[in-house]
Amino acid sequence: MTDVVATTRIAAAPEIVFPYFTDPALITTWLAETAELAPDPGGVFSIVVDGNAAMGTFVAIEPPTRVVFTWGMPGSTTMPPGSTTVEVVLTPEGDGTLVALTHRDLPPTEEPPHREGWTHFLGKLAARPW
Repeated sequence: MTDVVATTRIAAAPEIVFPYFTDPALITTWLAETAELAPDPGGVFSIVVDGNAAMGTFVAIEPPTRVVFTWGMPGSTTMPPGSTTVEVVLTPEGDGTLVALTHRDLPPTEEPPHREGWTHFLGKLAARPW
């Protein structure tokens, strides 16, 4: 299994950035086409990204610095729903936030597309007008 780490700096405080990982109306502005999120431990995490569903559950919600959720794809035998874990840590850095996303336990075949995807989408988040 492989881990992917992607980071970016955002010109906003963690309190402002945090809801972009937990609020369906905000996560659909940078990552997902649709989202069903229940941001409590054990709550549903279900999004569609570029036509591909990703499903899991929230594991930890620690506003405004940390979100952890499981991740997988319906119908996948190599990475079924909930089989991998994504941890997002938001660290204050000057007048902004360092976003560090770690996607753990990816099957080796899923590492390249997820590395590319997380880098791309975090770039979209950072490019938003803050």
